[in-house]
Amino acid sequence: MARRLTTFSKLLITLLIVGGVVLAGNYLLKQTEWGRSLLQKAGEGDFSSGDDQKPTTGGKDDDVLTVQLVTWGGYAPGLYFNEGSEASMQSRFFKDYGIKVRFVKNDDLMAALNAWIADEYDILVQTADAFPLYTFPDDLREFDPQVFMQVDWSRGGDVLIAKRGINSINDLKGKRIAVTEPAPSQTLLVSALEAAGLRYADVQVAAAQDPVVASQMFKAPDIDAAVVWSPFDAEAIREVPGSKVLVTTREQSHIIADIFFAKASFIRDNRETIHKFYEGWMKGVAELHNNPSNQEKAARYLAEFLDFSLEDAQGAMANVRWTSHGDNQDFFGLNPSYRGVKGADLYDKMAKTFFELGQADKMAPPWRNVIYTGAVQAANLQGRGYESEVAPSFSAPTQKEKQAPALASKPVSINFETGRHSLSENAKTIIDLQFADVARSFATMRVRIEGNTDNVGSRNMNMELSRKRAQAVADYLHQTYGMDRNRFVIVGNGPDKPVSGCESNATEECRAKNRRTEFQLVGS
Repeated sequence: MARRLTTFSKLLITLLIVGGVVLAGNYLLKQTEWGRSLLQKAGEGDFSSGDDQKPTTGGKDDDVLTVQLVTWGGYAPGLYFNEGSEASMQSRFFKDYGIKVRFVKNDDLMAALNAWIADEYDILVQTADAFPLYTFPDDLREFDPQVFMQVDWSRGGDVLIAKRGINSINDLKGKRIAVTEPAPSQTLLVSALEAAGLRYADVQVAAAQDPVVASQMFKAPDIDAAVVWSPFDAEAIREVPGSKVLVTTREQSHIIADIFFAKASFIRDNRETIHKFYEGWMKGVAELHNNPSNQEKAARYLAEFLDFSLEDAQGAMANVRWTSHGDNQDFFGLNPSYRGVKGADLYDKMAKTFFELGQADKMAPPWRNVIYTGAVQAANLQGRGYESEVAPSFSAPTQKEKQAPALASKPVSINFETGRHSLSENAKTIIDLQFADVARSFATMRVRIEGNTDNVGSRNMNMELSRKRAQAVADYLHQTYGMDRNRFVIVGNGPDKPVSGCESNATEECRAKNRRTEFQLVGS
């Protein structure tokens, strides 16, 4: 008899279901019917039973690797390499590696999890930030779920929208926000608030069943902002005059990452199959990155699988970065020179958040205990299409960007010796802890660094000193994290922008507050 979750885990995972990894649920309103078996039965020796319907549970062939997917554009490479969703002799997985792979769409994450427990699915999909919710409950720990592959980065599927008068993330303080929790929507909001020096407790959360419901709640007069799915943001904004998009996962580009996981026992008993699956998928990614015509073919398979129109499938694909073999090496910490966001950063951060907010009753195990890197390490994939994503490049900043409105402003107290602009070791640690992660998460945005001083000394001296201090911070971020020098907009305000209430610099406390560095995110 198939095993089932305990009541505690059901309650917890039910909360997760509504957010989950169904980041492209936005397209459900636009579905059209496609013949599921058209392409699968074109070749000889189809392994499928001939039934067009794809069951969500049960009927598993022990000789077929069964992979659960959800409604999302990140899975196009696997469908492309498999020549569709069903196991067949036309599949490249079968031709090149001798393995049979079947993809099953199941947006009901509770049903999918129970099927995985019952060995009806071999591999499940999730996001790295939400994965701690699968690793800490006692009745799931016995299955020892292990992440073995990153699938993609979300690049536009999640959107934070706000009403008139809210023009930056800082303006969200005290506001009422519709958000699904615990879920990737919550992760986006937590990280956005951090960019403005705000905590989750600084806003009022209105719990939403899912991001689609959040978009409906946004229309109510007592809701100031919402985390929703695209394109529902457009519909909500149309119906609420003066509202706007604040930020999406295009700007907050390294915060939501889809991953595949399996039981440790399954990986142990099927190590070569997992390795072949990973390598074949990576070949699919490389071919899609290298040749746009292959993307048209992948879109057809994705449209068939999701019951989307071809146009909607292409739109779903445009909302992701399919992660390459090099990206996976970076994500799992196997590239010592990589200084961007890793899986451990996302997992550890949200594991702590879930625990602190009472959404988890204990801390999840460390990231190193819930990953299997054997497939990534065993793959010998080199050349065009397998490389890591190139970091965004920036042109030299302009005067306009020195004055442009900021998406988020975060004041950080960095102490300098009197009259000096060099960073102490303590100052470097403060930058590491209070801003580096923000800059890495918002990798596509410029960082404006504004140096400020008190009024002790001449104005001209303080203007130059504040600029040099801001430049010293930018130099450190470049040297330590490899950020493009042109990304930084350097501004020295001297004593001209004192903290509100400290304009006179009358006390040492006020002078200390005015000797600050402010980090701001601005568009290019």
